[in-house]
Amino acid sequence: MKGRISKGTLLRIILIWPTGTLARALDALALIAFSAWCFAVALAGGVVGLVFGNIRLPATLLLASQPAAGAGANIGISAVAAVAASIVHIRAGRINWRLFAWMAPPSMAGALAGGYLSGRLPDDALLVAIGLVLLYFGLDLLRDGERPPRRNGPPGEDLDVRAAVVTGALVGVLGGFVGLILGALRMPALLRYVGELPARAVGTNLAVGVCVGIAGVIGHTPDGVDWELLAIGSAASVPGALLGARLTGRLSERQLLRAIGAMLVVAGATTALQPTL
Repeated sequence: MKGRISKGTLLRIILIWPTGTLARALDALALIAFSAWCFAVALAGGVVGLVFGNIRLPATLLLASQPAAGAGANIGISAVAAVAASIVHIRAGRINWRLFAWMAPPSMAGALAGGYLSGRLPDDALLVAIGLVLLYFGLDLLRDGERPPRRNGPPGEDLDVRAAVVTGALVGVLGGFVGLILGALRMPALLRYVGELPARAVGTNLAVGVCVGIAGVIGHTPDGVDWELLAIGSAASVPGALLGARLTGRLSERQLLRAIGAMLVVAGATTALQPTL
């Protein structure tokens, strides 16, 4: 009979249709889980002035079209999250613009240089070394529970600008090598070597991270960026970063230092174990 569906055609429809539906459902669930993870990472990072790109990176690479495109998307998400959190910190007066002006340019230059030289050194060895350094600084802050020793002078003004320039450049180079903003490594430098107040170190670190993130996305553009994943991750990260940044002002200096220390331990362990994932 004309228009009648054969048994073979019907069987193919039965076999193919559920498979396609299941695949779309799994894709949707994966994106929902990714969005939830981006929100949680941005929330925790907004409190302590970090973007935790290293913690978000494995999930981003898992869903990305290609590894290089995923790395570019991850850096872009970090930059967007840093922008959102920085807005709150700017309004609260928690950014040292003089320190930002000294630290941002060498950080961006270092990131570009590190990106250009990436591949000359083994990424896995660098990640393990960076992770161990983060663990050291995190445990050090948790053990002390007090603000790092300051140089002599009024609070917020007795800063070591040379240390800001040098550490900014070095962290930028390392971040360029491994494709991360590495705000987690810049934070202890701001506290220990530059001598910034914890609350202002949080805001300043995020502001510098915005610049480094933009430079990172530009550097990854020739190899491609997964713009769809960047958009999804950014949309989920913005509310988390805004909420986290608002919580910064509710913590005492001692509580903030302990929170930073705990997050550095998490970031250090994740970074050191990343080559095995």
